[in-house]
Amino acid sequence: MPSSVTATSGAVTLLVGTRKGAFLLRSDGSRRTWRLSAPIFLGHIVHHVVSDPRDRRTILMAASTGHLGPTIFRSTDAGKTWTEATTPPAFPKVPDGEKGRSVGHIFWLTPCHANEPNSWYAGTSPQGLFRSDDGGLTWTPFSYINIDPQYIEWMGTVQDGTPDGPKLHSIIVDPRNPKHLYFGMSGGGVHESTDGGKTFKTLIQGLDVVEGFDRSTPTMHDPHCIRMCPGYPDRLYQQNHCGIYRIDRPSNEWVRIGRNMPKKVGDIGFPMVVHPRHADIAWVFPMDGGTVWPRVSPDGKPAAYVTKNAGKSWSRQDKGFPRSNAWWTVKRQAMTGDAHDPAGLYIGTTQGEVWASRNEGAAWTCIARHLPEIYSVEAALLGR
Repeated sequence: MPSSVTATSGAVTLLVGTRKGAFLLRSDGSRRTWRLSAPIFLGHIVHHVVSDPRDRRTILMAASTGHLGPTIFRSTDAGKTWTEATTPPAFPKVPDGEKGRSVGHIFWLTPCHANEPNSWYAGTSPQGLFRSDDGGLTWTPFSYINIDPQYIEWMGTVQDGTPDGPKLHSIIVDPRNPKHLYFGMSGGGVHESTDGGKTFKTLIQGLDVVEGFDRSTPTMHDPHCIRMCPGYPDRLYQQNHCGIYRIDRPSNEWVRIGRNMPKKVGDIGFPMVVHPRHADIAWVFPMDGGTVWPRVSPDGKPAAYVTKNAGKSWSRQDKGFPRSNAWWTVKRQAMTGDAHDPAGLYIGTTQGEVWASRNEGAAWTCIARHLPEIYSVEAALLGR
C-alpha cells in the first residue's frame, strides 16, 4: 500500500539516549560511514532524544539528573548547546495529608502537529501526559487524565507497571488533524482522543492480556510500542506484551498479526517500526517471551522480522548479526528508521551497540560499540 509521502535524502543523524548520557551519530550522505560525538551530559540518565522535524534544528532530551530529578534539555542549534527547562513536567501538588504523585522520569517526547510550531507532548513515569507550547521550556499537565479517578485506577500502582516503572508512551498526533491523538500506557492500554484531549476513549478491543486476567479492564493491558503509518494514518501497528497487532480505522478492533510469526520465535518484543511510505511494511525485533520473560534475543540469535503484507507473513532479517551467543535486549524506543529510499533501519542494544541497515533490513552493520546501555535511538535530518 504505497503513499504519496516523499522520500528524504542527505546525511542522517542518530540521536542516542543511554544510561550514562546522550550521543549523536552523524552519517555521510550515503549512510556508509558514521562519526560518533562526544558524550552529552555524561552521567545523566537519558530516556529519549527527539528532533523537531518542523525546523530541523531543535532537539529535546528527556533526562534524569541523578539526585536532582527528571528534567528536559533543549537545543536550538542541532545539538551544539543546551538549555534546561525552567518548568519540567510535574504533577500538581496536593493538600497536606493527601497522597500525591511525583514524576519519576520523563519517558517519551513527541512534537505536536506541523501547524503547532514550538508545541510538544511528553509522557512520564508514572503515567502522565504533559504539553509545552514554548519549545520545551515550560510544561503543564495536558488534558484531564493525570488527575481523573478513572484513569488513576486504570494506571494501577507502581508495582503493577513495568520493571523500571509504569509509563505513558507512544504519543501520536494524526498528521491530518492536530486534535486526533493516541497514547499508550504500560499498564493501562491504548487511548484515543478526537477533540484535542478534552475526552479520551479506550482502544483495547481485540488485544490479549496475560492469561487469567480480564481483558476488558484497561489496567491489565500493556502496549509496548504503537506506531502510525506516515502515509496512511488510518493504519496503526502495535508491539504488545501479548503479541503484535494491526488496526485499520475506523475499526475499533485490533487484529493479532503476530500469530503468523515463526512459533519458535513468537511475537513478543518491545519496539515496532513502520515503513515511511508503504503501510503494508513493518518491522519488529522479537525477544524471548518465555515463562520468566528473559527479554533477550531468542536462543541468543538476534534478528529483525519484516512483514511486507500487513502481517500475513514475516521474514527473518539477520545478515550481519552475530550467529550465536548474542543475548541482546532492544528497548521499545531503541529501534527506528529514516525516510530515505531505501529506508534505513537502526537499533541500539543494552550492551551499548548501534546497528544500522541501509537497505530496509536486508543487511546489518555495527556502527558504534562500547556505549553505555542504550535506552533510545531516533533518526533525524538536521539542518546546519
